[in-house]
Amino acid sequence: MIHCTPVTLEGHGVRLEPMTLAHESGIAGAAADGALWELWFTSVPAPHETATYIASALAGQEAGHMLPWVVRDIASGAIIGSTRYHDIVPAIDRVEIGYTFYGSTWQRTHVNSACKLLLLTHAFDSLECAVVGLRTDNFNFASQRSIVGIGAKPDGVIRHHAARRDGTVRDSHLFSILRSEWPDVRRHLSLRIERHASTAAAPRP
Repeated sequence: MIHCTPVTLEGHGVRLEPMTLAHESGIAGAAADGALWELWFTSVPAPHETATYIASALAGQEAGHMLPWVVRDIASGAIIGSTRYHDIVPAIDRVEIGYTFYGSTWQRTHVNSACKLLLLTHAFDSLECAVVGLRTDNFNFASQRSIVGIGAKPDGVIRHHAARRDGTVRDSHLFSILRSEWPDVRRHLSLRIERHASTAAAPRP
């Protein structure tokens, strides 16, 4: 049976640090990079909502069903986003990865692949999960493409499933990665990160 406790995960230029109240300004700064809270179908907090966002995540951690991190770029030291495990179900060795956002500057870079590789490695290799789930809003098409892009398989759609921040109700698209699929997903993510590194290092014409 899995037992999730706060832990720092680091590699490929990013560090996932257990979220604390001291990260408020950093999380607000990352969300401000692109005014991400303006996307009505996401859970990214507006500046005045950041403290409540952190408090809710830490309450979930205390209750045992969440494990939140901030994402820090190691080179600059800046907090560039946030992510977490949620809907942790120890009895069946399941966690989900979600509540993920990165500042606009860091989107479509190596960062998402790096963070997912760290989170999935910890889930499957350290916690010995049987499955890792991911879910997203029916209107968050970029997120759906990203989840499929890391190698997760679609499980289906739950209609009228969860409230959005604006009070409307979303359908949730569910995906998962089984333990038996993890070796191929790990190889795929590692190669994606290598390709990003090669592209970044290539001289400009």
